[in-house]
Amino acid sequence: MDDICPKCGLPQNLCVCQEIAKEEQKIKIKTDRRRFGKVVTIVSGLESSVNPTEIMKELKRKLACGGTAKDDEIILQGEHRAKVKDFLLSKGFKEELIDA
Repeated sequence: MDDICPKCGLPQNLCVCQEIAKEEQKIKIKTDRRRFGKVVTIVSGLESSVNPTEIMKELKRKLACGGTAKDDEIILQGEHRAKVKDFLLSKGFKEELIDA
């Protein structure tokens, strides 16, 4: 027997919680200068229901850069705003809710 999702009450294989969460999140993508003039890309606004750690791992693999996930933010080394936006769109996030 499949486990039941505590949020929607459906079996785990039919759970739609993550899809609903993707359609409601307001995501901000910005760059910042850190120590010694290094540029980092910061992705904020991801809720824990979407699992930002998994998204961070996929972004690091796709963009070939270092990064971390802290305080519901993903911090990537380098200037990657356009590529991150394209990646999030391919994952099912709405373009109107992504502020790059």
